[in-house]
Amino acid sequence: MVDYHAANNQPSAGGVQTYMEQENDWDRDLLLDPAWEKQQRKTFTAWCNSHLRKAGTQIENIEEDFRDGLKLMLLLEVISGERLAKPERGKMRVHKINNVNKALDFIASKGVKLVSIGAEEIVDGNAKMTLGMIWTIILRFAIQDISVEETSAKEGLLLWCQRKTAPYKNVNVQNFHISWKDGLAFNALIHRHRPDLIDYDSLRKDDPVHNLNNAFEVAEKHLDIPKMLDAEDIVGTLRPDEKAIMTYVSCFYHAFSGAQKAETAANRICKVLAVNQENEQMMEDYEKLASELLEWIRRTIPWLENRTQEKTVNEMQAKQEDFRDYRCVHKPPKVQEKCQLEISFNTLQTKLRLSNRPAFMPSEGRMVSDINGAWHTLEGAEKGYEEWILSEIRRLERLEHLAEKFHQKAAIHQSWTDGKEAMLTQKDYETSTLSEVKALLRKHEAFESDLAAHQDRVEQIAAIAQELNELDYYDSASVNACCQKICDQWDVLGALTQSRKESLERTEKQLESIDELYLEYAKRAAPFNNWMEGAMEDLQDMFIVHNIEEIQGLITAHEQFKSTLSEANKEREAIQAIQAEVQKIAQSNGIKLSGANPYTTITPESIDSKWEKAMAMVPQRDAALQEELNKQNSNDSLRATFAAQANTVGAYIQAKMEEIGRISIEMNGTLEDQLTSLKEYQKNIMSYMPEINKLEGYHQLIQEALIFDNQYTAYTMEHLRVGWEQLLTTIARTINEVENQILTRDAKGISQEQLYEYRASFNHFDKDHSGALMAEEFKACLISLGYDVENDKQKRSGQMVSDDFRALLISTGNSLGDGEFARIMGIVDPNGSGAVTFQAFIDFMSRETTDTDTADQVIASFKILAGDKNFITAEELRRELPPDQAEYCIARMAPYTGPDGAPGALDYMSFSTALYGESDL
Repeated sequence: MVDYHAANNQPSAGGVQTYMEQENDWDRDLLLDPAWEKQQRKTFTAWCNSHLRKAGTQIENIEEDFRDGLKLMLLLEVISGERLAKPERGKMRVHKINNVNKALDFIASKGVKLVSIGAEEIVDGNAKMTLGMIWTIILRFAIQDISVEETSAKEGLLLWCQRKTAPYKNVNVQNFHISWKDGLAFNALIHRHRPDLIDYDSLRKDDPVHNLNNAFEVAEKHLDIPKMLDAEDIVGTLRPDEKAIMTYVSCFYHAFSGAQKAETAANRICKVLAVNQENEQMMEDYEKLASELLEWIRRTIPWLENRTQEKTVNEMQAKQEDFRDYRCVHKPPKVQEKCQLEISFNTLQTKLRLSNRPAFMPSEGRMVSDINGAWHTLEGAEKGYEEWILSEIRRLERLEHLAEKFHQKAAIHQSWTDGKEAMLTQKDYETSTLSEVKALLRKHEAFESDLAAHQDRVEQIAAIAQELNELDYYDSASVNACCQKICDQWDVLGALTQSRKESLERTEKQLESIDELYLEYAKRAAPFNNWMEGAMEDLQDMFIVHNIEEIQGLITAHEQFKSTLSEANKEREAIQAIQAEVQKIAQSNGIKLSGANPYTTITPESIDSKWEKAMAMVPQRDAALQEELNKQNSNDSLRATFAAQANTVGAYIQAKMEEIGRISIEMNGTLEDQLTSLKEYQKNIMSYMPEINKLEGYHQLIQEALIFDNQYTAYTMEHLRVGWEQLLTTIARTINEVENQILTRDAKGISQEQLYEYRASFNHFDKDHSGALMAEEFKACLISLGYDVENDKQKRSGQMVSDDFRALLISTGNSLGDGEFARIMGIVDPNGSGAVTFQAFIDFMSRETTDTDTADQVIASFKILAGDKNFITAEELRRELPPDQAEYCIARMAPYTGPDGAPGALDYMSFSTALYGESDL
């Protein structure tokens, strides 16, 4: 037996040859099953006769009637439409072998491998070989060329069946044997294309013989498809023969091939409409998100610009806590929304460019630039609000301190002035002796000295009141009233003092003696008493400091005060010695003292009492100063801790910003590798978030401690927050750029090598590594990629020019015409910024080098659905398109106004043009 495959091995197309090899590797032993062999004989015989009838002949016995090769050659001529070599008419075996070999040669010339099928076996009437040969012919000429949605041959035919029978109940086509056994699938195919021939709802799944006979008879009578199988043969077989069913079903496919064209046209329209619907949804989502973000900014800015003053530090600190909650809780999600909005906008524009749609122009005020402007205004308001809060806290602290100090000094003054007016207005000198008058005069001089000493306190009270007014203290009215009362009283005391002095001087000439010791006591006791009162006032004085230097200054002053105590104690002892001397003289001379020292109200007991109080206040003052020193040391430690973390975080952010800048220029590998690397890099950056949170914690501790400066670092929390947000946004934008490049590559069919070449050329001319090309750099880049510099219409050369010629183009200054280059710049730089980004460059290159759907293709598809009419009806759209896309077209198509129109006619031409034009559907 001749191995025809070995003798006639001809190369064929890769995909087709592989499929034919798989189908030719059939299990011929299966033909030993009589039921399957019977089905194949009937089916193959009927299929051959359906073609031989066109030549006026037919066969009765498939293995006998093809033995001489004549009808075999005639069958091949009919189904191929080609003429074969002239057959030999002799009756000898050699003539028959030669005729069969001519037929087999013709089959082989069509790219079919006939494994182990030789002419001798056909001539000898080998049933298995003959059926195998006919099945090979059926595969090649009836099944191989079937193509449905990028699938072909058997898979394409099966997909076609599944698409056509999907709407029918009790039909689930998964193969070419069991799925057809109940006959419903055959009836569904006919009903789908010719519903007038089949009453499908009357069929029952439990009556397969009736279903099969009904389908076969209708197909033979109305569709010119001969009956190839008997219903009993299919029903009586556990598993019908797959090849017989495929042969029968392929006849249905070719009978309805015209409807297939309409389906293809409908699929094209569905694809275009699906893209348009998806883009419209993305536009709506962008508008909604942009509106919500802008509304949030609009509501937030007035709150940040509110400068309503509070009366106390606690109330202002509550506002500060609200602001901290806004920064840490409410704002971060809005930062993410803003970043996502930019990414969505870029992705939408990329999809619109890839599908040849006009660029998306958001509603007025909702551009990305508008949102960035509003965001910048928001951040400015944030900065101003935070500075105002801190300033108000400082002001209120100062006010509270001054108010407390004012009331303390006023209380001391009021205590001192109690009874002074009554003392100055009494007329005791009128009935006094000379000595008593002199004593009263000396006493009055001591009072004047005391009055002068209190002048500083009054001036301090007035100065504090003035400062409270300047700082807009909320209770300035009561402060002013109190201050005015003190000043008025002070003027009255001054006038009364002067009046009493004049009265005493008038009687002084009549008075002679006075006790020198009393006088000396009074003179020394009064200033010492004032000194003690001043010391006690200083020891009780409130203080507020902001750093170690200030508290150390107070401590130094306190130490200087303590160093004077020994001298003060000596003075106290000296004063007490005077009083002791008075008592001694009185006792020595038997003088009976009339009572207290006539020259002063200051008694030795009061001096000792005040001295003891002052001495008790010294250690209290020591403890208060030490406590404040410890607090300032703690604050300084907080400053150092925050500074160390801030310097580390600041350096990290700066380094990563420089690093991402280099990465975006120097990325290598496939786009998927770049995307993976960038996302891993993003993940690595996000792992640094705990350090940011730690720094936020330090910052909160500093604010709670009311620390307003830090000499250990130049960084502020605001600067680091902005830097961190910029770093995250830059990484997200870089990832989005690579994702858009992947979309461009996949949609336009650009190879990885082309992308590498585009990136290398772009980087070569991007001398400043800014990520964009100026106009002249872009022009040089186009020339370097081999663009035709003579033609007015820019076209990509069929083949890249050589490196020498490319260099020559650049060196000779050969460039695109000014008008044409201006057109190209209008495409890649619609905003007229003068710079071309890499994404715009890729979009332009992909648009110039690849094909996409056009308005003409969509119009042609609609014309097929409309049956070559210039209009289409709503009924036709609902029949050929999915429901949602059919209604989409009906809602947007204008009525057809042509002379050949009909009621309800729709204009699909203007609709298709609008999909690719400037109109907004």
